[in-house]
Amino acid sequence: MTAPRVVAIDGQSGSGKSTLAAAMARELGLPYINTGLMYRALTAASIREGVGPDDGPRLARLSEGLRFTVAPADPPSLVVEGSDQAGLTSLEVEERVSAVSGHPVVRDALRPRQRDLGRDGAVMEGRDIGSVVFPDAAVKIFLVAPADDRAGRRAGERAASGDEVASALRDRDRQDAVTNPPVPPTDAVVLDTGALGVEATLRAALEVVRSRAPWLLRERPE
Repeated sequence: MTAPRVVAIDGQSGSGKSTLAAAMARELGLPYINTGLMYRALTAASIREGVGPDDGPRLARLSEGLRFTVAPADPPSLVVEGSDQAGLTSLEVEERVSAVSGHPVVRDALRPRQRDLGRDGAVMEGRDIGSVVFPDAAVKIFLVAPADDRAGRRAGERAASGDEVASALRDRDRQDAVTNPPVPPTDAVVLDTGALGVEATLRAALEVVRSRAPWLLRERPE
């Protein structure tokens, strides 16, 4: 599978993937596809429908009823039709999403839809993008950060206390380590967002694009 206009961003939970991916999408004039929202939407649906997080086959069937589109915005971004976007970041969803997304049958069900969303080019954020969904992505970036930095970033994004977010993040790390460990593709560039900060991370990521896929910068619309 050739994906010359896909930038794949993966990394630890709370490492700043969404912030970087959205900024890069604006810089490159590409859609921003946060595939994590797809798994969060499925998790929220499973809570509403009473489907347990361990029931992979039922979760995969439930995913067939979800509708994903790219809505006009700056940058154009993935939205879940009929979904309360704020509800996708609730602590209840946070506690279950790792278990839901860790089922191979669930990832198999959503992978073709992820490829369809990125077929014309995108900055795509999420687990396995550079290794499985688009293994020939032009650029692959993997983010890491110290646990305290990741918890602080999440607390700023969530309507919850810092202690609650830190506890949820520790639980998420433990679950991810078992069900879907964040491992960088062998050809990914690893960036430490704790050491660099937001602006420096964006500059470093754009330098990776400049060295590996300069045509993405040349194609940037005026």
